[in-house]
Amino acid sequence: MTEALPLWAEILTAVFAVVGAAFAAIGSFGLVRVPTFFRRIHAPTLGATLGVWCMTLATIVYFSVQGRNLFLHAVLIALFVALTAPVTTIFLMRAALFRERQKKGDVPPE
Repeated sequence: MTEALPLWAEILTAVFAVVGAAFAAIGSFGLVRVPTFFRRIHAPTLGATLGVWCMTLATIVYFSVQGRNLFLHAVLIALFVALTAPVTTIFLMRAALFRERQKKGDVPPE
C-alpha cells in the first residue's frame, strides 16, 4: 500500500494538472473559434505545448515525492512534444500555403 502524499505535493500536482488542462482547453477553443486556417493553427500548437509541459511538471512532482527520488522520465515525453509540434505545424502551414497558391487564394507572394 502506498503512503499518502504530503499536502503541498498534492496541491502542487493539482495546480499543474489543472493549469495544463486549461492550456489544452484554451488551445482547443482557439481551434474552433478562429475563422481562417492560417490564424487557427497557432492556438492548438501553443496550447498543446504549454499543456504538456504543465502535465509533465505535475507528473515529476507526483512521482518524485511518491518514490522519494527525482523522476525525470516524463521530461522525454515533453521534449518529444516540444520538438514535434512546431515541426508538424510548419509542415501543415506550408501545405496549406501551397494549396492556396494553387487556387490563386489570398496569400502573400512567393
